[in-house]
This record gives sequence, structure tokens and C-alpha cells, in this order.
Amino acid sequence: MKKQLGLALLLGLSGTALATDDSAALLKQGEQLAVASDCQACHTQPGGGKPFAGGYGINSPMGVIYSTNITPSAHDGIGGYTEQQFARALRDGVRADGSYLYPAMPYTSYSKLSDADIHALYAYFMQGVKPVEQKNTPTALPFPFNMRFSMAGWNLLFLDKDRFQPNAEKSEQWNRGAYLVNGPGHCDTCHTPRNLLMAESADKPLAGGMVGSWYAPNITSDAVSGIGGWSNEELVQYLKTGRVAGKNQAAGGMAEAVENSLQYLPEQDLMAIAVYLKSTVPIRDAQDKQAADSFGQPLNVEPTLRGLHPSNANNTVSDGAALFSGNCASCHQPDGSGSKNQAYPSLFNNTATGSGNPANLISAILFGVQRKAGNEDVLMPNFGPQSYVNPLTDRQIAAISNYVLKNYGNPEVTVSEEDVAMLRTGGPVPLLAKLQPYMAPAIGVAVVVLLALIWLCGRKRK
Repeated sequence: MKKQLGLALLLGLSGTALATDDSAALLKQGEQLAVASDCQACHTQPGGGKPFAGGYGINSPMGVIYSTNITPSAHDGIGGYTEQQFARALRDGVRADGSYLYPAMPYTSYSKLSDADIHALYAYFMQGVKPVEQKNTPTALPFPFNMRFSMAGWNLLFLDKDRFQPNAEKSEQWNRGAYLVNGPGHCDTCHTPRNLLMAESADKPLAGGMVGSWYAPNITSDAVSGIGGWSNEELVQYLKTGRVAGKNQAAGGMAEAVENSLQYLPEQDLMAIAVYLKSTVPIRDAQDKQAADSFGQPLNVEPTLRGLHPSNANNTVSDGAALFSGNCASCHQPDGSGSKNQAYPSLFNNTATGSGNPANLISAILFGVQRKAGNEDVLMPNFGPQSYVNPLTDRQIAAISNYVLKNYGNPEVTVSEEDVAMLRTGGPVPLLAKLQPYMAPAIGVAVVVLLALIWLCGRKRK
């Protein structure tokens, strides 16, 4: 500080100018942290919503959770938060009014944030973000999930409040990657499977898990199930652009992360993430026999269809090959090799088709792919109910998926109509959500039994 002040005096700068410079640097640091934390993806409605004004519906297994206004609006946002209250919301999941947040807001990862980073984020959201007067959309989960106070018990069980501590035996680069992955980047929130109570499984960090209708794949260092076969440079390219030819392309929530967050991180931060991920404990799925990006080869669908039906025949686009030819081959090419520039990716050597979990293949057909990174604007139209191209039934999507899997991807994986229907409606339902209809009656019975026991004990005493 003395050196800085001395330099300011030498240059004839006033103390006010120096303070302004410090403030600008703090706001820049906070903005970079907000980008790394991907705050905009959840707190800004897609399609022209005002930045950080909330209202985005997050489809959880328990119901839709709406993100809140986190602009410095005094009435609708967080303008009345003190820095201590801001820190408590971010790291402990407790709002200024004392009510609990649901872990759809990844405070379980943000708990790793340092006090300095919290201070910078607070400064940015209070001074660098424009206040927006926009009412919050109430979250109305069914009973008993609407009882927010129950999150206090959940936090006692599953919230690790320890701040990130650098590992002295590792490099500065590794520690930076560990901080980004497990802290602001909250990669573990999506890429770690969940237990019965919807907390991250501590014994399978980053081993992959379902996020709604999409599958967040295994990103441990395992060479078969994870990213052990990727080079550091390939991982950096994927994080920055959302695609690596012959490997993978980002869709769903990962496309949002690339579009809103990862592409804007400094190159050294992306390399730090890659270095850290390549050092994680490898976790292999027992069903995986070879890497997902190693499956498949080109196969032209057209020869098998030519002359199969008379020229005046009707209703011939029914099986997987014909449906693939009619709906997919124009972009992905009749042999599945994709376009020359791979803007339309190859369907072989592709983790979406080679994975043991076909959710991303199905969801890409159902919901499409949209991603903006740099100068590249990727769009695959959806073939779901809102399709402007050609809405397909569950049977048709299953038929296309099975054709692709058999010829370009993992032939041991098959897709049923029920699989498509399940993903169309939001993904697999965990046991906790399945039990929800029975929870109120069970609690009622428990109360009656408890009252009966109290009454019986009272009679015995008399």
C-alpha cells in the first residue's frame, strides 16, 4: 500500500483517484467471479430477460423452482442486503429474512468462496449491476417440500461450511483449478450423482448424474468412463467453444454454461480446470467397456432404402433408417459423418451416441441444441412437441435413436418409447419425489399414533 501511495504521489494522482482505481478493480474482480459462477444462466430469463432479474424456472424433481431477482433493487431484489447477509445467502443458503434457499442455488459449492471473493461479488452486485424492479415469481413446491425450514436439517447433514484450503503439495495451477471446479464453477453440482435425499454422493465426486432430461457425464480422470482420454488442450477447447471434433459437443445445461460463463474465463483458468480434472480420482462405471468417443464408423443409410418401396407407396417413413434419412441425414449426412466443418457433428466418435446412458442423444432430438460461443451460433432444431420442423412421437424418436446407436454409437444400448416419454416429461423421478404423495398421509398417521400414545400414557398414570 505504501508503494502504491508513493507511486500515486509521484504521478500527481489524488487520493480520490487512487480510491477510484481500487474500486474499479474490485468491481472487475466481482464481475469476473459472477461470470465464473454462472449467475446469469439461472437468474436471467432466456430470450431477452433483464440481467439478473430472476424468474427463470428450474425444473427440479420436486417441482419448478424459480430464481429470484438479484439486482440491487431495494424492493424486489437484494438492494437491502448487508454484506454479511449476502455472504450468508451465498454460502449458507439462508436469505436476509431468515428463510432457507433450496440447493438448486448451488450454495453447497459457493460455501468454498473466500471472504475476499464474497466482498468483490457484493461490490459488483450492489454497484456494477443495474437495479431492475421486477417481482419475483413465487416457488410453490408440493408438501412437504414447501416447508423451507426443513432445509435447516438438510444443511446440517450435507452442507460443508469449510472454505477452500489450498493443497501445499500441489501447484498453484492445480489449486486454482480445484477452487474453480469445486467453488464458483460448481461443476460438482451437476456432474456428481445424488443420494436418496438429493444431496451429492460424497463417494462418487464428478462421476456423472442426471440433471432433468440431460445427463451430466463423468468428468473424473478415468480413461473409459471419464475424460482421461482427453488432452488438456481438448478440454480447454471444449470449455471455451462447447465442442471438440471426435469427442463431444455441449447441449442442455452445459451449453448454457459455455455460453454464459466458461467461454469468458481467461485461458489460464480453463487450463487450470483441465489440469485439476485430469488429476481427479478415476471412477469407472461397471457397464463401460470402452470410451464413449471410440464407437462407430460411417455407414450410408441411402442404399438400404432405394427401391425398398414402390414410388407411389404411402406411409413408408416408419422405421429407424427411413426416419433418420428423412429427419437427420440432411445435416448429419447420410453416412453420419456430419458436415465438413463439424458444425453439424459426426454421429460416430461422439460421446452422445457412444455413452452407456442415451439421455443426451434422446434429449438432443427432443429439445434441440442451441449454443453461442465466440462467432459460432449453433442450432439444431428440436423434434419435440414445439418443433417447427417435424414433431416426432416417442416411438419415432426411439426408432431414430436405436438406428443411430446400432450403426454409429454404442450398439449395446437400446431406447424404448418409455425412455423417450420419461425424458420428454423432465427425466427420471427420484424415490424421494415418488414418495411425495404418501408423505402427508404418513405424517398424519404418525401424529395420530403419537397422540394415542400420549393418551395411553396419561391413562396409565391415572
